[in-house]
Amino acid sequence: ANHREDTKEARAGDIVALAGLKATTTGDTLCDPAAPVILERMEFPEPVIEIAVEPKTKTDQEKMGQALGRLAQEDPSFRVAVDHESGQTIIKGMGELHLEIIVDRMKREFKVDANIGAPQVAYRETITRTGEVDYTHKKQTGGSGQYARIKLRFEPLPPGSGFVFENETVGGVVPKEFVPGVQKGLKSSVDTGVI
Repeated sequence: ANHREDTKEARAGDIVALAGLKATTTGDTLCDPAAPVILERMEFPEPVIEIAVEPKTKTDQEKMGQALGRLAQEDPSFRVAVDHESGQTIIKGMGELHLEIIVDRMKREFKVDANIGAPQVAYRETITRTGEVDYTHKKQTGGSGQYARIKLRFEPLPPGSGFVFENETVGGVVPKEFVPGVQKGLKSSVDTGVI
């Protein structure tokens, strides 16, 4: 274990180190191209812990992304994701020590200092009972003016149902081209919350 020995070939069961491989990842099978061997890919466990990570300086943001990408290529049990609600970069691994080593390697090998912490929790709001809104919008621009009367009814749905929009206008009083705008506005409010 304390010396190196060059070799021209390796056989099944030999433990060797290869340098300079560009197109391989952990779990690949290496063999003679004339006698291909295809082994089943290794299954890696799902990460069990996650933390938020951010560079100490904004100028290191791009370097941190590249560093985490390289580290994730080398280690299939390490994952990187961006929480789209909080905007945080989340790293996931097999334990605290695993993630500490990742952060340390990022500092040593890629020269990126990072702050770590618990991921932010995105709280959710939901409707718990039926409610109705009756609103009249008036627009006066010199002449007779315009107005629109809008009635909305909100009802709770079973968990996981998401957003359901039903157009209950009758008689063609409201032009059809206005309905998608109302739906889009309501969907936007549902996605971001009213509080």
